[in-house]
Amino acid sequence: MKNRLNLSYTAVQAAYCMLFAVVLSFSSVYLLPKGYSNTEIGTILALVNIISVLLLPLFGDAADRSKKLSLAQITGILSFILLLLMAMLFLFESRSAMLTIIFAVLGGLMVSLSPIINSIAFQYSSFSNPINYGVARSGGSIAYSGISMLLGYLVFAFGTNTIPSVGVAVLVMLLFSLYTTERLYKSGIALSQDEHGSAKALKLDEPISLIAFVKRNKMLFIFSLGTLLVFFQNAIINNYLFQIIEPIGGTSSDMGIIFSYMAILELPGLFFFDKINKKISCQTMLKISSAAFILKIFFTYTAKSVGLIYFAFAFQLISFPFYLASSIHLVHKLMDRREAVKGQSLISGMMTLSAVFASLWGGMVLDSGGPSQLLLLSTVLCVLGSGVVIMTVGRIKSNK
Repeated sequence: MKNRLNLSYTAVQAAYCMLFAVVLSFSSVYLLPKGYSNTEIGTILALVNIISVLLLPLFGDAADRSKKLSLAQITGILSFILLLLMAMLFLFESRSAMLTIIFAVLGGLMVSLSPIINSIAFQYSSFSNPINYGVARSGGSIAYSGISMLLGYLVFAFGTNTIPSVGVAVLVMLLFSLYTTERLYKSGIALSQDEHGSAKALKLDEPISLIAFVKRNKMLFIFSLGTLLVFFQNAIINNYLFQIIEPIGGTSSDMGIIFSYMAILELPGLFFFDKINKKISCQTMLKISSAAFILKIFFTYTAKSVGLIYFAFAFQLISFPFYLASSIHLVHKLMDRREAVKGQSLISGMMTLSAVFASLWGGMVLDSGGPSQLLLLSTVLCVLGSGVVIMTVGRIKSNK
């Protein structure tokens, strides 16, 4: 049961990471041929993240309070809506107001699923049925790597209409994996026993309101502001990698390979996170990863060839996987279970809000000053954000 539940949840992470690649990582590749400018694409991506920032606290609060629907069921309903929106992309051949709205809602809703999907790993985990988040998320990185390489080739060979086609297939996979995860989880509850062999019912206390959560977690909020600044550069790379590498000889195929390369580098940090965490605390790993993010974006700024981009992105090995896994585990370790999804939503919300600013400024800076100016701005903000993270992460108190 334990292995099957882990495998099923890994499929959830894999499908979601592939969906992220389809919708956001290839957004510029999809929208540019439709007639959108860099500034317009930046505006659309800003709308994507504004929508998700608005939805994240609502979904987080609803997920913490819901007694009728489980996390997987809530995610399944929202994923079905995403499937309908993805299918609607086939209706448009060129830029239009309706395409802009549909793409923005599709992206915003997709990003909003992140904290709920991450919380499944912990709320569906029990003594007899533990879920290893790091291993599952590393499966997501493998899937992201594969789909990025595949999409890069498909777009280069057959055009951008392959993007929504792959998106529909990925969403079907997500719905199926959510169904199997929910079924295995319920089977595990029915069979669950505690250490003494007695039947164990999983019952949570009354949920905590959003206002009470903010009052209880002031230092976590300050830390999340540092996360916002650190992840500005991450959003810039995700949204505008094609525009960054094109002036130095890169193509859409190169972009897919580079995204795949980054995803592969994430694997060791995610897969072995639990073992690393036994020797290095989450707080220390967050400090290390913040410094690695600075080096990654700085060397991207100085890169004059696609080969040097690979060198800069080698810092992905300890930047993104350490920061992602450490922040998620830190919330799980310090937050009361009644506010678990809210805690995940706060961190995810700040990462998303960074993408709002990256999208708004990114397109405009690209059109006015080019990728070099955009990367310089990203480097400065990453340095500032890392300073906030290093000064605050050790001061976050447990609320358990």
